[in-house]
Amino acid sequence: MIGSDSNEKNEMRVELKYCERCGSLWVRECGGGLVYCAKCEAEVAELPLPKKKPARIELPSRARTVVDRYGVGDDDLQAAGGVA
Repeated sequence: MIGSDSNEKNEMRVELKYCERCGSLWVRECGGGLVYCAKCEAEVAELPLPKKKPARIELPSRARTVVDRYGVGDDDLQAAGGVA
């Protein structure tokens, strides 16, 4: 800052973000919470609101593996040296 005697800084923290609609990269203020680029934000705003709230999404799960049942730790599963 040229000619400034104050301790105040003129800086803003930003983060690289991808648009969750079109996939383009853009920069937003840290913690801004925006998920769409400016172009997609305008297009998404024009979409009609859903009539019904979507149901809670649950990811599929499966039974524990045989390794888990026998108490084998991560240290027991280390790869041996060599070339793959």
